[in-house]
Amino acid sequence: MEVRAVGRFKRVSPRKARRFIDLVRGRPYNDARGILKNLASPTAEILLKILQSAGANAEHNHDADLDDCWVKSCYVDESKRWRSYRPRARGRYDRINKPRSHVTILLSDEAE
Repeated sequence: MEVRAVGRFKRVSPRKARRFIDLVRGRPYNDARGILKNLASPTAEILLKILQSAGANAEHNHDADLDDCWVKSCYVDESKRWRSYRPRARGRYDRINKPRSHVTILLSDEAE
């Protein structure tokens, strides 16, 4: 059984999110949850919420035991950037690009 949780349009750069997502890939669910919980970063909090959502999906929809689940795969894709503008001198402006991400986490209870 595979369970998926997707967090779309999260306000974090894909490059920053990949640093943290690489720490939990291939680990048991409880270990991955502990790692993200102990990291002092707003990015880790976003990823922890998505991981817990995947765990809740597994528990509620498939009656899975979370002690047997592990993070089968997880990846971060770039989504549409949020653009805003800042006024500058002499009637000009600068565009500000704020990156956003789509985060996908797959949990599985089957052996590799």
